[in-house]
Amino acid sequence: MPTASTLPAAPLETPLLRFLKDTHAAFAPVDDGEVASYIPELGKADPDHFGIAVATTDGHVYETGDTGIPFTIQSISKAIVYALALDMLGSERVEAAIGVEPSGEAFNSIRLRADNRPFNAMVNTGAIACCGLIAEAAGDDAFELIRSTLGRFAGRTLEVDEAVFTSERTTGDRNRAIAYLLRTYGGIRGDVDHLLDVYFRQCSVLVTARDLALMGACFANHGANPVTGVQVASTYAVARTLAVMSSSGMYDFAGEWIYRVGVPAKSGVGGGILAALPSHLGLGTFSPRLDMHGNSVRGIRTCEALSEAFDLHMLSRRDDVRTCVLADYDFHTVPSKPGRQPHEQRILEARSGSIRVLELAGKLSFASMDYVTRRLMDPAGVPEFLILNLHRVSTITDAGMRLLTGMLKTQLPPATTAVVAGVEGGSPVAPQVNALRAQGVRVRIFPTYDAAVEWAEDQVVYRHGGFSQIGIEADLGRQALLAGLSPQELADLSRLGTRVVFAAGTRILSASEPSARVYFLLRGMVSARSAANVRLSTLIPGMSFGELALIDEPRSTDVWADTEAVCLELGMEPFRAFQETHARAADRIIRNLAVLLAGRIRMATARIEMLTG
Repeated sequence: MPTASTLPAAPLETPLLRFLKDTHAAFAPVDDGEVASYIPELGKADPDHFGIAVATTDGHVYETGDTGIPFTIQSISKAIVYALALDMLGSERVEAAIGVEPSGEAFNSIRLRADNRPFNAMVNTGAIACCGLIAEAAGDDAFELIRSTLGRFAGRTLEVDEAVFTSERTTGDRNRAIAYLLRTYGGIRGDVDHLLDVYFRQCSVLVTARDLALMGACFANHGANPVTGVQVASTYAVARTLAVMSSSGMYDFAGEWIYRVGVPAKSGVGGGILAALPSHLGLGTFSPRLDMHGNSVRGIRTCEALSEAFDLHMLSRRDDVRTCVLADYDFHTVPSKPGRQPHEQRILEARSGSIRVLELAGKLSFASMDYVTRRLMDPAGVPEFLILNLHRVSTITDAGMRLLTGMLKTQLPPATTAVVAGVEGGSPVAPQVNALRAQGVRVRIFPTYDAAVEWAEDQVVYRHGGFSQIGIEADLGRQALLAGLSPQELADLSRLGTRVVFAAGTRILSASEPSARVYFLLRGMVSARSAANVRLSTLIPGMSFGELALIDEPRSTDVWADTEAVCLELGMEPFRAFQETHARAADRIIRNLAVLLAGRIRMATARIEMLTG
C-alpha cells in the first residue's frame, strides 16, 4: 500500500485557478434556463456543458470545466466585427451609419432610431448594417476577412459549423425583415440574401471558452493578442467597442449587468459570454442554458462571482497616483558616487542639491504623470539637473507621454537640464523615450541610472573648475587607493610599475580576462563599460581601475580609453614584492580599497532605503 511519501504530489494551483474551480463546482448543478431552440441546431447543445477560462494580459490562460468544447460564437462576433469596421473603414463612416445608444429592447427587435439608423452594433439591426459596410468594401472576400479577424483575436484558425449556418439561413426570416428594413432606408446596399449569408456564417463560427477568454484579453490588452503578440485592433477601435459593449453588450440586461458586474461584455445565444477588463484580463464562459434575456445563466453567475470576489467593477478602481514615485531625493540624502578626487568630492558635497532624482515605477498614465508634474511646481525644488529614472516603468500611455513631453519642453526652467535614465534597449518604454528628441525636446538619455548620475556629477564638477587640471599628468599622491603612503613608499611603488600609454578607443581591460593588474590613471579619461558597451562610469586622472586584482576577485566590466590615456600599470607579482618590503603601505592600500568598496555599498544602501522607505 503506498504511503503518503510515495504518492504523487498534487499539482500546485494559484489562488485564481482555485477560485475558478470552486466557482465551477458551485454553479455546475444550476439547471435554470433553457437551451436556445429558435435556431433548431442550437437546441441540440448539451445543457450540462460548462466551461470557464480567464486570460491575462501577459498571456497566461486559466481553465476549468468544458473549455475545449466548440460552440458557435453567435452575437459575440458583433463586437469584433464592429472593431474591424472601425479600423477598416474609419470611425466617421461607421458612426454615420450606426448609432451608439442602447435600445432597451430585445436584440432581434425590428426597429430603428428616429433617424433610421440602428441603435448600436450589438443588436441585430446594427450588426447586419456593420456586416453590410464590410461586405460593400470587401466584396466576395468579406466573410474570409471576418473569419480571419476572429481567428487573430483567438490566436488560431477558426472553422464554421455548416449545420448551424444552414439552420440559421433556413429560419432567419426575422433577420431578413431587418435587412430589408435597413435597405429601405439606405442602411445597406446590394443583395440581401448574399449579405445575410455573410452574417449567418459570421455567427456560425466555432469557438471555445478559451477562445473567448483570449479574445477578451485582446480587448483588455489594448488590441494586442497577449499570446501571439499580434496587434489585432487599434486602441481607438478597442476603446469604442468596449464602450458600446458596456452599454449594450448584454442585450436588454445591459444596465443590470454593468451595475452588478461592471465589466464590458458580450453574450451570444450559443451560450458564450466574452468579458474584458482593460489592462487586467479577458474572461470566457460557456454554458448553453439561457435566461429570458438570451444570456447564459451559469455564465452570468460566474461573472458576478468573479467581479465581486476580486473587486473587478471598472468603476471601483482604487489606484493611487502617488505610487508612481518610488523615491524623490537629491544627494543630501543619497551620497554621490565614491572614488572622486578630494577636490571633486568637496564640490559635489557643497552642491549636493544640484542634482534631483525622481525614481518612477509602474504605469505612467494621465493621472500619475500629472502628479509627477505637480511635484515639480515649486521653482525652489527644481535643480540644475533633474534625473527621471524610468528603469521600473512598464508603460507610458499616450496621455502620460503628452504630459511628460510638455513637462520637459515647457515646464522646466531653461537652467535645468533634464536627464532620462534606465531605458536600456530592452526597456518597454525605450522607443517612446528615444523619440523625444525628434519632437524637439532638450533631454539627455542614458541607458542606466549610474551612467546618468555620473554624467550629471561630472557636469557639476566641470562647471565649478573641478576638471581644470585634466590635461596635466597627476602624481600618485592624488590616488585615493594610495592615500596615506609616504613619498618614499610612493616612489618605491612607482619603480615597480610600468608606464603605459593607450591610444583613444583601445580596450585596456576585458571582463573575460583574469584580474592580474592594477592601473593608476595619470592622464586622460577612460570608461568602464558593460558587455553591451553601455558606459557605467568615467575615470579621470587620480583614479584607478582593476583594483579587484588586489583581492583576487574577477572583473565584471570592460575598461576603454576615451582619450589617449597614460597609466602606471602594476602587476600582481611586483605588488607582492612591494608587500614583502613595505607591509604597512600594502596594508594601507588594502584598507583604502575597503573604504572605496564600502562607499559604493553605502551609496547603494542609501538608495535602497529611499526606494523602500
